[in-house]
Amino acid sequence: MDPEDEPPQKRPHLNNNDDSSMARQSSSSPPDDNNKPYFDKVDTAVLQYQNQKLVQQLETQKQELYDLESKIKELKEKQTSYDEILIKVNQHWNQLIVDIILLGVQAGAGKSALKNLDWVESSQGTDAIQSSQNDGSIGYVKEALASRQTSTRELMKLLEDAIGSQGAKLEDIAQILLRKPSAEDAVIQLRKLDDLITEEASRLHEVVDVLHSKHKQYTDEIQTCINNHSVDQLEIKHLAGELEESMAELEESRRKLVNLRMQKDGGSGMRVPIPVPVIVPTVNGNVSPEKPADRSKRLRELNKSMEEIKVRAEDRLSELQDAREDNLILSKQLEHLQSELKEEKYVHASRPYSLLNEQFQHWNTEAERYKTLIESLQAERPFVMRREKELIVKTESIDAARNTIDNSKSKVEELQNQLERCVIEKNEMEIKMEEAMQDSGRKDVKEEFQVMASALSKEMTMMESQFNRWKGTADEALSLREKAKSLSALVDVKTTELKNISDKCAEQMGKIKSLKDVNEKMQKDKQELESFLDIMGQQIYDNRDLAEIKGSEHRAHMQAQTLRNALEEHSLELRVKAAYEAEAACRQRLSVAEAEMAELRAELDASYRDVLELKEAIKIKEVEADSYISEIETIGQAYEDMQTQNQRLLQQVTERDEYNIKLVSDSVKAKQSQNVLLSEKQVLAIQLQQLNESLESSKSRIAKSEEQMQVLHQEAVSSIQEDRHIAMKLEAAKWELADAEKELRMLKSTVSLSEKELEQIQRKIDDIQTELENERNERKKLDEELMELNRTVEELISATGEAAIQKLQEEIKDCKAILKCGVCFDRPKEVVIVKCYHLFCNQCIQRNLEIRHRKCPGCGTAFGQNDVRFVKI
Repeated sequence: MDPEDEPPQKRPHLNNNDDSSMARQSSSSPPDDNNKPYFDKVDTAVLQYQNQKLVQQLETQKQELYDLESKIKELKEKQTSYDEILIKVNQHWNQLIVDIILLGVQAGAGKSALKNLDWVESSQGTDAIQSSQNDGSIGYVKEALASRQTSTRELMKLLEDAIGSQGAKLEDIAQILLRKPSAEDAVIQLRKLDDLITEEASRLHEVVDVLHSKHKQYTDEIQTCINNHSVDQLEIKHLAGELEESMAELEESRRKLVNLRMQKDGGSGMRVPIPVPVIVPTVNGNVSPEKPADRSKRLRELNKSMEEIKVRAEDRLSELQDAREDNLILSKQLEHLQSELKEEKYVHASRPYSLLNEQFQHWNTEAERYKTLIESLQAERPFVMRREKELIVKTESIDAARNTIDNSKSKVEELQNQLERCVIEKNEMEIKMEEAMQDSGRKDVKEEFQVMASALSKEMTMMESQFNRWKGTADEALSLREKAKSLSALVDVKTTELKNISDKCAEQMGKIKSLKDVNEKMQKDKQELESFLDIMGQQIYDNRDLAEIKGSEHRAHMQAQTLRNALEEHSLELRVKAAYEAEAACRQRLSVAEAEMAELRAELDASYRDVLELKEAIKIKEVEADSYISEIETIGQAYEDMQTQNQRLLQQVTERDEYNIKLVSDSVKAKQSQNVLLSEKQVLAIQLQQLNESLESSKSRIAKSEEQMQVLHQEAVSSIQEDRHIAMKLEAAKWELADAEKELRMLKSTVSLSEKELEQIQRKIDDIQTELENERNERKKLDEELMELNRTVEELISATGEAAIQKLQEEIKDCKAILKCGVCFDRPKEVVIVKCYHLFCNQCIQRNLEIRHRKCPGCGTAFGQNDVRFVKI
């Protein structure tokens, strides 16, 4: 501790004792004066060694405390995670119990299940989680879980019993109905069913009423919670305002203390310790709300520090008195200056100073690293945007391909229908050809029919090949759909990655801001230390002899006495000036008080006006209350009408029940008629089998007749060459052949029509194939363009990376300028005017609200206090 750190008010007391100390020194023996510096040097060396040991012990203790705090934090984090898991388990368990109870109600458990629901709601406040938080014992948690398991098992048993009872009742009724009972038994069973349905309906009504009451209860509780939350928010805002005021007062008091210390330094010419600024806890640039407990702790710490400063000042006074009595002031001042210089060097070489320097360098490197990361992310941003656009284009092309595939499928189905029609027509043609072969006896007719059959078979093969091709295109369409789904999944993944990257960028920007604040604080501390070192370095080392020192000391005493006399005279003058200034201040205060009285009178007049307005509003509210009462009466009448409607509806329900009984009887009759129809169906199936057998026999007869026709045709040819008497028969055969030719012409016309239809179908197929080929070519072109664009993007990124970074930085600056207020151009936009939707900072709008004529700074529209809303950007 230095003698220069003492307060300047107590120096005169020490200077008064200087004469006595000089007298004592003159009366003391010279050998004592020569031995004192040696002992003082030894004492200072021992003290320095002890101080170093104490500093090392303090550092080890601090490290141990830091380790203990880290362990405690880890344990607390584990405890919180364990508590969160227990809370989640409790929530899921409560949901499971409620679901089981509701299932029991649906199964027919009745009021017992509702009682269990009430018990669950009452026991939710005392569960295993709260006991674990309060007690912390694992055994207690296990017991609570075991009790929960037993309760859930009991509920499951109740549910199983209810389901079993309902199943038994339904099985009894089903067995009775399956035995084909008489009409009376059926009516009795139906009445039982009606009774069961009415019981279930009444149970469901009870459950619905209970659920409605609980819903109302929950809504009331939620509304109370919302109101309490709003009240708490108002209190928090009020406390935050008080905290800001208190922090501002503390800052002002700190500044006043600093000014006083500077004034003392200017008056006494002695060094003052560097003031430690009060660091206000901030969250994202705004003052964070502190608890009153933290505030009281800080005030206690300040009081303790003030008491310690007072104790240190008293210790310094005692040390200075001892030094003056020993009459070695100047020598000890030199030694103290040397020790102070050593201490400053020790500060620079100390471990905390080196750690702070290392941390400062580390934060600087991290800031640079984050800057590079941000620049790289900003450079990658356009590439990602392009990728998104490409994926969007691909999805659109895939959707178009899907539409074309759907159209092709519809066309394939139409072609299949046409193929079936052609097959049917072919079968008809074959039948007609067989008939014509039976009627005609010439070879050319047979050959024509064979040619027609071969052409039809070829056309059938062509149609089958086309059908197979369309199947292949359908498979390709399905594969394209799968690819489209995979691409859409990739798009979703990329969008999520983009969101994560943007969140990381925001977090990194916040970290960079905090690091910049820390950097500025460190630079300020560094500047203060450098100024302190300069002040200490400017002090002059005095290496004069003892005789010269004593002479200078005597001269200093004489100068001090003259200065005291001058100070006394100056103090009288200052008192007179202070009296005059006090009178002027009193006059100013009187004028201010008169102005305040006038303002208070104006406020009283305004309050009287407000009271009159409130009375008028109360009258209006009374009129509204009367209107509400009349509306309530009308609602009561409407409720009575609803009750009458409910009675009518109950009558309709009874009529519906009777109608259901009739429907059951009709269903029994319908089942009987269905059985009769089934028997008839079986008979018809037997007849169909017989007809199929007769058809097969007729087909065999037709084949035999065809063989006979061939034999007869050969015999006719031989008979034409041998005998002329068969000419008449041949003429008749010619007439028959003419008829057959007519039929053939008709068949050819039908075949030509079918061929035209087939040509149209083939044209459509060719058009579709050309469209598919065009789409494939377009897809190939798009893929090639994609490859070229990717190459150009890579070349641009490699060639013009710095230009892109500069453009992005300029865009960032423009975005920041857009986010700033358009009036002050310093603060961010925080408030929106609802009428014109223009954004400004809160302080500019508050200044505008203080004016009577409130207009928007951007467009000039008038607005009020309620038109201003806060916005988070």
